Amino acid sequence: MVIELGHYALILALLLAAAQAFFGLAGPVLRRERWLAAVPSAACGQFVFTALAVAVLVHAFIVNDFSVRYVAENSNSALPLFYRVTALWGAHEGSMLLWILVLALWTMAVVASMRRLPVEFAARALGVLGVISFGFLLFTLATSNPFARLNPAAPDGNDLNPVLQDPAFAIHPPILYMGYVGFSVGFAFACAAMLEGRRDQLWARWMRPWTVMAWAFLSCGIALGSWWAYYELGWGGFWFWDPVENASFMPWLIGTALIHSLAVTEKRGLFKSWTLLLAVTAFSLSLLGTFLVRSGVLVSVHSFAADPSRGIFILAFLVVMIGGALLLYAWRAPRMKSAAGFDLMSRESFLLFNNILLTIAAAVVFGGTLAPLIADTLGLGTLSVGPPYFNPSFLVPMLPLLALVPLGMHARWKRGGLGEAGRPLLIALAVAAVLALALAFGVYAHPLTLTPIGATLGIWIMFAALIDPLSRWRRRLPLPAGVLGMSIAHLGLGVFVLGITFVQSNTIERDIALKPGESAQIGSYTFRYLGGEDIEGPNYEGFRGTVGISRGGRAVTVLHPEKRRYWVQGTVQTTAAIAPGLNRDLLAALGEDVGAGAWSLRFQYRPLIRLIWLGALIMAIGGVTAVLGWRQRGLAPSDASTAIAPGGPLGAATGSPAGSRGGVS
Repeated sequence: MVIELGHYALILALLLAAAQAFFGLAGPVLRRERWLAAVPSAACGQFVFTALAVAVLVHAFIVNDFSVRYVAENSNSALPLFYRVTALWGAHEGSMLLWILVLALWTMAVVASMRRLPVEFAARALGVLGVISFGFLLFTLATSNPFARLNPAAPDGNDLNPVLQDPAFAIHPPILYMGYVGFSVGFAFACAAMLEGRRDQLWARWMRPWTVMAWAFLSCGIALGSWWAYYELGWGGFWFWDPVENASFMPWLIGTALIHSLAVTEKRGLFKSWTLLLAVTAFSLSLLGTFLVRSGVLVSVHSFAADPSRGIFILAFLVVMIGGALLLYAWRAPRMKSAAGFDLMSRESFLLFNNILLTIAAAVVFGGTLAPLIADTLGLGTLSVGPPYFNPSFLVPMLPLLALVPLGMHARWKRGGLGEAGRPLLIALAVAAVLALALAFGVYAHPLTLTPIGATLGIWIMFAALIDPLSRWRRRLPLPAGVLGMSIAHLGLGVFVLGITFVQSNTIERDIALKPGESAQIGSYTFRYLGGEDIEGPNYEGFRGTVGISRGGRAVTVLHPEKRRYWVQGTVQTTAAIAPGLNRDLLAALGEDVGAGAWSLRFQYRPLIRLIWLGALIMAIGGVTAVLGWRQRGLAPSDASTAIAPGGPLGAATGSPAGSRGGVS
């Protein structure tokens, strides 16, 4: 009966989500204090029962309960215990349950911070989160029940997809979902602000830390997915413009625009309606990504399901949620005007350009991702959209955006100008150009036309990010955590740009068939195939090759790429071998056995590719640093005239928090 307990727990979570939504949205309208008091309790109960359902399913995987269809389809008695646990999110039903658990975690985080928010605003935000939870719980129970039984039970399972039997898979989906789902909090805050008809900008101050934290998680999740595909799938790259990759990239782009727009709204009270629209759009794209992954309308190695009924349900839910939010926006946005002005060279202008260019970039990705689906729907035939479209089109908004970043970081509010930062920025640009030319034509030969430009922009952004912290340190001035976080995030952006520039322009790749003892030249490196041996793992057998790499006659490293065949599914999987380095990666992957002891092999040399993932990590660290700083300067729990505690008596105050400040770091 343990499995039935998990099923019933999910049903109870559904009922509590309905209560959370009803009391959260109806309570403020009808001024029912008891209804308002029930909202955090319902949210806590929903989290408890969702966590219980997840625990039950994990237990079923651990004990090999093959009477559960989902366990039988995604596990096996020979599967190592670690992968039996991570198999929870290895397919559609379990990953949907993880999605719901992550949403419940974000909801609990909002409940924990309720004392910092006005009563009715917090209730409305939780009510919107309750609607989202209800929709996905209903979807899971109606179309994707992970507790469905097999009668009779299967003697053994079908095994987890071999591609997913990797340690990185243990952390990639949860972190990605933390970012993906995290934009629901910003969406809920935006809806709460519009429902209340707030004309101040305090809602932007409340929303900003949640949005930045979700953006930081999404940055890490996307980087982890790129890294996993790089070494596990043997793609040998960092981005392939796959539809599901794009599904997470679009919310990231709009989320990046949103966190910059929130800065202007909080500081100056400008861009209010635009900021609200970005919050709605970021969550809309998250829902769209869920639809693309789970409907089967687009072909991708990352897709979870191809059930049209599931796609229709998610699409209907997307239309209801986003359609309702846009109707609310059309009603409230015209009232959120500001008479404040700003100069053309002010920080507000640069952040406005930032938003426009990021939105254009997201539109480029959106159009390219959905073009095959639109062409197929209109009967225009099969359309394939890949790097030949995305790479040049994406550069059009990105190059001017990157050029504006150093200026926008140091432009002054309202009146414009760079002030004391003008001269250091000019010197930094000159030094960056010299270093970029030295890297492009000296260290790494044969650059593309845009290589010096990209390298200059990346290095300039890094230097620009250090100007303010170094200036404050030299003058012994305090460095607010918000400023430090912004500097770290932009430093990470510069590192990322530098890495991506040289990977795109100086990668060397070669496919060749070699017999033991034969070699191939890749740049200045010699790759020699030394033979191989048969291997056997816990649930697979295979062949491990040995590739010796030398440079100028001196040994550099030895790589051991593998070709595995998993017993249960009979799936053949390539596992690339990589010699990592901060300045370059060397990769070897096995292809096919071509007979007479020879194998087809793929060799790659990728300069500075580690900077891509390092840059993403630094950006995420910057976001977290800023959030921690904002939390320290935020409302104290003693500001109780407009604050509430979970489960306690609630007032009906709607005023602004007593200790609020208009400034922003």
